[in-house]
Amino acid sequence: MIALAGHILTPAGFVRGEIEVAAGGRIGRVQGEPVSEAQARADAALPLVLPGFIDTHVHGGGGADTMDAGDAVATLARLHARHGTTALLATTMTAPLPEIEAALRALAPQCGRNGGSGTSGQRTGGAARVLGVHLEGPYISAERLGAQPPFARPPSLQEILALDAIAPIRLLTLAPEVPGMLALIPALVARGIRVQVGHSTASYEEAARALERGASGFTHLFNAMSGLHHRAPGAAGAALAHARHAELIPDLLHVHPGAIRAALRAIPGLFCVSDATAAAGMPDGDYRLGRQAVRKCEGGVRLADGTLAGSTLTLDQALRNLVSLGLTVAEASARTSTHAADYLGLGHERGRLVAGAMADAVLLAPGSLEVRQVLVEGEAIPLAA
Repeated sequence: MIALAGHILTPAGFVRGEIEVAAGGRIGRVQGEPVSEAQARADAALPLVLPGFIDTHVHGGGGADTMDAGDAVATLARLHARHGTTALLATTMTAPLPEIEAALRALAPQCGRNGGSGTSGQRTGGAARVLGVHLEGPYISAERLGAQPPFARPPSLQEILALDAIAPIRLLTLAPEVPGMLALIPALVARGIRVQVGHSTASYEEAARALERGASGFTHLFNAMSGLHHRAPGAAGAALAHARHAELIPDLLHVHPGAIRAALRAIPGLFCVSDATAAAGMPDGDYRLGRQAVRKCEGGVRLADGTLAGSTLTLDQALRNLVSLGLTVAEASARTSTHAADYLGLGHERGRLVAGAMADAVLLAPGSLEVRQVLVEGEAIPLAA
């Protein structure tokens, strides 16, 4: 039995008390006396205990990239766990089909297929739980590749289902304006695959039709999509007008703070992603993002032409960035954990510190909000590499 003492963020607010972790890596009990967030942050003697972060868009970390196959996913999952991410979706890049298949075969043993909770896979010790795959390409627009390599493909339900048979696809990014894409959405949703609009030149009307067909989110909102103009609102405008959920990269490079604030006001279930590359947690230098050569410098990751190519973000820094923009810690926690859990349909399995949930928790210093301890399914994660 493990007991965690601190100021615990529960669905009802902070309590000063204790979490008991029972057998099987689940929370047995949460008990304590209510305190305000201000009181919790003023008490340097006890950490803040938040739900572990959930990242639905992770390409790499610790020098490893999902498309590298081999043990790359285990490496990146260890890096992000040290920064408080307790569950993630391994995210692919646009590439020739054999390369995507090889990447999925390598990560399949870690994913599992038990009703979506992701606990049946072989989680690597010291690593975040890999809940499944975010297939970011290749079913995107060749005109809005962003940092994706030029291997966009036309839609094929048979092809997608064959990939899903290798490893469970939890999210799929597509460009709804590409002929045939809209027709795919209901069939994908019926099979439990969430569809996101992204890497797209879609008009407002085309993006809205994707939502009507069953798409439920937007991939890295504002980036690699048609932007907002008052006479041509684009995909970004459709997200702000209609979406309940969307991803956003809050590294303060990909999206201006003003646009972040607008999205927070407009989209109730907006959640943060890292879009992290192999360069996350690594020194400045040259790395790979799928087939792309990228360089990390001055806190960003870019192609040779200067295009942003993913990030070096980790979700502990994402939370600190949100707090710096004026969110409370509780609000920032919802955007880095709870909303993503709800979006993935995890119920009370993850994203909340409640009895019966997986014991996924991140303990932060109350002042600096730096990570002090991480638990993944009850396992204490070593913070040193």
